Amino acid sequence: MAAIEVKGIGKRFKDVRALKDISFSVEEGELFGLIGPDGAGKSTLFRILTTLLLADEGEGYVAGHHIVKDFKKIRNIIGYMPGRFSLYPDLSVEENLTFFATIFGTTIQENYDLVKDIYVQLEPFKKRPAGKLSGGMKQKLALCCALIHKPQVLFLDEPTTGVDAVSRREFWEMLKSLKAKGIAILVSTPYMDEATLCDNIALIQKGELLTIDTPRQIIANFDKPMFAIKTDEPYKIMHFLRQQNFTESALPFGGSLHLITKERYTKHHLEQYLNEAGFKNYEVTPIEATVEDVFLDISREVS
Repeated sequence: MAAIEVKGIGKRFKDVRALKDISFSVEEGELFGLIGPDGAGKSTLFRILTTLLLADEGEGYVAGHHIVKDFKKIRNIIGYMPGRFSLYPDLSVEENLTFFATIFGTTIQENYDLVKDIYVQLEPFKKRPAGKLSGGMKQKLALCCALIHKPQVLFLDEPTTGVDAVSRREFWEMLKSLKAKGIAILVSTPYMDEATLCDNIALIQKGELLTIDTPRQIIANFDKPMFAIKTDEPYKIMHFLRQQNFTESALPFGGSLHLITKERYTKHHLEQYLNEAGFKNYEVTPIEATVEDVFLDISREVS
């Protein structure tokens, strides 16, 4: 029995189709990532699976319980961390945690082992109002509150949005330790670099799943020639490349351009074209695609 099973879920808001035929499963002790930009449908799916919103089509199960028929049971066995900080800002760290433990008929002490590694970082601030915590500390408190009743399945909707790089890294280390304890985790994120930290990922865009696999296999399946081009004339070169028949896509990527060619072009071929066009200060390097490159390429194909 899968920890989460999604079968053909669809959702529409008036004329906008938010989700279309979404199907996947998450096993016990698996860290599954739903990867996509804002507006892709991630939060809508999370609200459906956590019994806060009804789907128009399809069905879903959480720990074997139907998301509509067994919604009360599901609410007792899941932890849910929504995208926005949703704790009580006027209550202290300790009061928030006590409140959520009480709702589920437990205590901080009863399940302290589950949150200990996270809570020790909060303990020096346990009397501080939650609203006055830093972004990273708010994130840790929200995770503690989602875990305090020892859930079987954890839903984390864009948990690292708006926090610093160090806090993001710490948060994913916490998720690894929770996964090791057998908790199934479904996490959504717009950050493509976080995809590689998941066991399996689903790339989602405009309410549709583009592909599902391990991050490594998604990259391995991408067999198109790709090059990074560093230059002090990025927009001129990008404009030139986009006019060439051999170019499939040319996109800015950090401090360089990422070029995908339709044919098996080599570094030598590209340098020859650029030289003939009068470009001088550039560097062409064959590269392996990232998850973000694959996402952008698939999105372009289905749009």
